[in-house]
Amino acid sequence: MAAAIAAGIHDGGGSATQLPVADGGEGTFEALCRSLRASPVSVDVVNSWGEPLRAILGLAADGTAVVEVAQASGLSAARTTPQDAMSASTYGTGLLLSAAVNLGAKHILVAAGGSATTDGGTGAVRAITENGGLGDARLTVLSDVTTTFLEAARVFGPQKSADPATVLLLEERLERLAPLLPRNPSGVPRTGAAGGLSGGLWAHFNAELVSGADAVLDAANFDSLLGTAEIVVVGEGRLDSQTGEGKIISAILERVRQSGREVPVVAVVGSVHEDLGSYALNFADVMVATDVDAMRAAGTAIASL
Repeated sequence: MAAAIAAGIHDGGGSATQLPVADGGEGTFEALCRSLRASPVSVDVVNSWGEPLRAILGLAADGTAVVEVAQASGLSAARTTPQDAMSASTYGTGLLLSAAVNLGAKHILVAAGGSATTDGGTGAVRAITENGGLGDARLTVLSDVTTTFLEAARVFGPQKSADPATVLLLEERLERLAPLLPRNPSGVPRTGAAGGLSGGLWAHFNAELVSGADAVLDAANFDSLLGTAEIVVVGEGRLDSQTGEGKIISAILERVRQSGREVPVVAVVGSVHEDLGSYALNFADVMVATDVDAMRAAGTAIASL
């Protein structure tokens, strides 16, 4: 999408800096690896139900590693067994984290989106412990939600094939687990990301829990690029009321406001929901483009603004 819009801007006589970004969920791994110039490393791990698979982590020259929960413990990870929310484990993500440490990583960024699990991180903690711990490596978990540990099952369980009865069982399991951890994550924001994985890493390994959107923007030097920008173009599959709730566009709008510069923000989106309301006032224009040609045409129109 960025390439198509940039091509259109060039057609219109302008120039554009492409900056693919994400908010801790889908796309975060690719965006961070691009910004950090991290090289891909293949690792043998297991999926959420213990089946072997190959996953990829990113390793940068400065010792920063990027690990995506969805690679090993995700809803879209390869599997042959039926999806079962109760037995889904983050053990494979723990193997990825351990591999990063063994490769010399000193700081590991964990993209927490897309998990199939609600185990409170018990699987990942077990895998890390079995493989010798984290040494002096530190963890930063990136998420686009502020959900707490005990809310994880109710909020995300239905997305992971959990019916109402299973959601209750998952909630009870997290409630039993929370007071047994080295630190109780019950009311701490962001500890519910990835089915409580972030809370387990916070409790056992003092992981830092941060906004994925802000971390990705920082890694991409967004503020520096904003300083010379005449227009900021943002993209979204669907612009709706949830866009302002911790998603990447809301973070970009806040950065533009904080800059003190009057930089117009244009949204190029696949669709606009009728509930958008006053949120539309954040944009100088909202353009709907559903294919490459339309995105390129949008870029050409933007160049003339």
